[in-house]
Amino acid sequence: MAGKKVVFVAFAIEDVRVRDMIKGQSLYTNSPFEYIDMSVKEAYDEEWKRKVRARIARSDGVLVIVTKNSLKSSGQKWEIQCAREEYKPVRGIWAYKEDRTPIAGLSTMTWTWENIAGWIDSL
Repeated sequence: MAGKKVVFVAFAIEDVRVRDMIKGQSLYTNSPFEYIDMSVKEAYDEEWKRKVRARIARSDGVLVIVTKNSLKSSGQKWEIQCAREEYKPVRGIWAYKEDRTPIAGLSTMTWTWENIAGWIDSL
């Protein structure tokens, strides 16, 4: 593996605990990426979109946490679209074994450390 990568994590606000688990995994010394919390806490307005776009543009790729909540999350949908507009690689991970919600046009993988590390290594 080359140097550590910066990965933007797109998630529905209802799935913040799953995002926190990824953050926790990144603290291990063999983590393939450095976790920098790039989430924006303010309301969904134009300033929020400007900040998120800048953060996505600085990232090597966007990892999307996919759950049933993703289908209703306008913020997460916008982040995915923004990543595509910024020509960033986008990949989904299913957060739960029993939830295989599909998102149109998004390649999604099972959440394993090997899968995440392999994708990040490919960036």
